[in-house]
Amino acid sequence: MIDVVMPQMGESIVEGTLTRWTKKVGEKIERDEPLFEISTDKVDTEIPAPASGTVAEILVQEGQTVGINTVVGRIDETGGAAASPAAQPASKPAPPPPPPAPASKPAEAAPAPPPPPPAPAAKEAAPKDELPSQAEIEERRESVQERREPEGLLSPLVRKMARENNLDLALVKGTGAGGRITKQDVEAYLAKPKAAPVPVPAPLPPPPPVAAPARETLAPVAPSTQAKMRIEPMTTMRSKIAEHMVASKNISAHVTTVHRVDMTRIAKLRARHKDEVSQRYGFSLTFLPFVVRAAVAALRQFPIVNASIDGNNIIYHNEINIGIAVALENGLIVPVIRNADEKSVLGLQRSIADLANRARSRQLKPDEVAGGTFSITNFGSFGSVFATPIINQPQVAILGVGTVEKVPAVIDDAIAIRSQCYLALTFDHRLIDGALADQFTGKAKSVLETWSEEIL
Repeated sequence: MIDVVMPQMGESIVEGTLTRWTKKVGEKIERDEPLFEISTDKVDTEIPAPASGTVAEILVQEGQTVGINTVVGRIDETGGAAASPAAQPASKPAPPPPPPAPASKPAEAAPAPPPPPPAPAAKEAAPKDELPSQAEIEERRESVQERREPEGLLSPLVRKMARENNLDLALVKGTGAGGRITKQDVEAYLAKPKAAPVPVPAPLPPPPPVAAPARETLAPVAPSTQAKMRIEPMTTMRSKIAEHMVASKNISAHVTTVHRVDMTRIAKLRARHKDEVSQRYGFSLTFLPFVVRAAVAALRQFPIVNASIDGNNIIYHNEINIGIAVALENGLIVPVIRNADEKSVLGLQRSIADLANRARSRQLKPDEVAGGTFSITNFGSFGSVFATPIINQPQVAILGVGTVEKVPAVIDDAIAIRSQCYLALTFDHRLIDGALADQFTGKAKSVLETWSEEIL
């Protein structure tokens, strides 16, 4: 038997939420084939099977959050587990036996009282027509509200799908353990033609009758209360980001220094080559890889900025692994470019584009969000001039890049139009002093303003 464990998804990650199993007990699986999906504050990704064989046991159910290195399932490499899993499915189908019992009764009662068969048939007609009664909808809504509690079984993925599709989960019938709504349930519901619009009008008509003359004073109160606020639990990623940001502020003595950089030379070089780069390599040429190259040069000269703190010890890292902050729809992730000092501008741009695309499509691997020694966040891509970023623990500094814009500047006592941006370095004052931080940022500024490297 091979144990399948919850993997380590980064230095600061201690747990993950198992959102979906792609295989069931007794099914065959090949090595490196996706086995289950997990969600953490840093990454939502598929975890491959560690070996080929048969899924023998599933120990952690979908929607559960467990610590790293926890055994979540087992794979039988011999493939003989197909028989043993039968015991598990047999124990799970324990609920199915009840349906046969009622079925046998109608069979006996069929000869005498014909009315019983129509009754169950009527119940079945509702789901087939996808028109559940108001009572059933309210009952499901209460069930969903229970699952929205922190200890509930609604996975972050299901909540996200519901938000994106403006879907009332009370209308979705769960087929998971204990009636839990799974990703497949939501997908199946959304795939049905006109399934969502049909039930929506059903709950709306009841409110007008409630607002009858007898309850004129109460009717306006209910709608106005609902319109004022909406409460929903944080996703796993959002809550973990909150924890780590607060922890970072508590751990490090944050100080930010801001330098203005003349990017005119870089802007002209980029304008000259961006079309050719796009046609030849298939990705856009941005300002970010130039900033990464400048940061790498500064890190070589001031290696303490590439270090980390462990108690009273300073850990100097021999590798320069740059974390690039990527904004997601509902959070933030920092994939890492390893050995960034060995890459050219085009190599860095290719890595940045690749990591960003796979981060947004949830295809990053666990080791691609771990091992960073210095981070860069490009808030300028959203139009921000400068900001004060929070250090990504256990690193001791992070560089923020503001938007590059044309502004009037004084050059040799004359007014000229220059492309400028601000670099904001947030550093841990426990290890780095202001003078060193300014020297580091000044080095990066000098590299950018006197750029002489060709990119093609």
